[in-house]
Order: sequence, then C-alpha cells, then structure tokens
Amino acid sequence: MKMKSLTQFKEEAFRKDPKLKEAYDDLEPEFKLISLMIRRRIEQKLTQKQLAKQLGTKQSAISRFESGSYNPTLEWMRNMARALDAELKVSIVGKR
Repeated sequence: MKMKSLTQFKEEAFRKDPKLKEAYDDLEPEFKLISLMIRRRIEQKLTQKQLAKQLGTKQSAISRFESGSYNPTLEWMRNMARALDAELKVSIVGKR
C-alpha cells in the first residue's frame, strides 16, 4: 500500500465530499490566525507558560488556543497580541 501525502489525501477526500471541502475552507481564517500567533510567540522566544503568565491565564488555555480547541473572545485575542508585542487587525471583505 502506497502512502499518500496530506495534500493527496485532502484532495481525494474533498472530491468525494464537497461539503467537507466547504467546512475545511470555512475554518481557514481560524487556522491562519492560530498559525500567525504561534509564529509570533516563537519569534518572541516565549513558551506557552510565559505567554500565559503575561496574559494572567494558564498554559493550558494557550495550548487549547494553539490546538484550535478554544474559541477566544476578541478581547482575549487583543490581549494576546499585546503580550506578543503585536497588533491585532480584523477586516471584513466582500467575496468578490
């Protein structure tokens, strides 16, 4: 049995189930934001525990956020951005 790459697996799954592709695409902004925050934390040479201390929360909250299993408020995201010496910018753009 030949191993498939993640890209190949996703393409095949999306062809079989267009609703899966739609659900996956709907999560893209969330995953992108999480990825940017993780990258910024690493650039700032902060551990999850150190960032949590700055935010006045627990390391587990940072871990849940970074794993995508925590849905933070906009205020929490602003505070996290400040702790990472960054600015949170939100925009809404038309689809076309």
